[in-house]
Amino acid sequence: MNNIAKYIDHTFLKKDATSKEIEKVCLEAMEYGFYGVCLYPKFLSVAKKILKKNGPKLIAVVDFPNGDGEPHEKGLEAKDAIEKGAEEIDFVIDVLALKDQNYKKVFDGMKSVVDSSKGVLVKAIIETAYLNYDDKIIACALAKAAGVTFIKTSTGLKGGATVADIALIKKIIGENMYIKASGGIKTAQDALSMINAGASRIGTSSSLKILAIDS
Repeated sequence: MNNIAKYIDHTFLKKDATSKEIEKVCLEAMEYGFYGVCLYPKFLSVAKKILKKNGPKLIAVVDFPNGDGEPHEKGLEAKDAIEKGAEEIDFVIDVLALKDQNYKKVFDGMKSVVDSSKGVLVKAIIETAYLNYDDKIIACALAKAAGVTFIKTSTGLKGGATVADIALIKKIIGENMYIKASGGIKTAQDALSMINAGASRIGTSSSLKILAIDS
């Protein structure tokens, strides 16, 4: 079961978190060997003091959770997060623009984050629960063209990852991009199902539960 830990981005997206809560999440990530810790950018300075250099990656969410910021705003937020210590960026795409078939705005937002991240790994949160089959294909194709490294399924605020979506995304992006399954993953079986379907990373706030640890 501890093998699952290396796939997990230990997620804590509480806007009114205290320094003690952030410290606790970081210490848990180090103790149990989670891949990363996923936080709002404003908590990066606290987390950076706790996480060791060779420990869990420090991951920041950008334009979260709505994703409707202007393309240049997404880029500026990503750059700021990196300056504060983020080693990976998880940003929400402009789902409203995607549904409105304003693909240029969606692409420009993605490219702005990629260009501002200067080699830092970037994950595009496409919010699969809002998308139909064609939307998912288009979102993945745009992300691939923009140079995004990972497709992330969800913010978790509406719906979440499904095995069917992971399989579809894997089929679209091929071998040179990766998938982060997130939203509604609460058990070891949930996590294993996503991994077996093609996910390379799991985003969850139920990390300890998945490892059967009493939190």
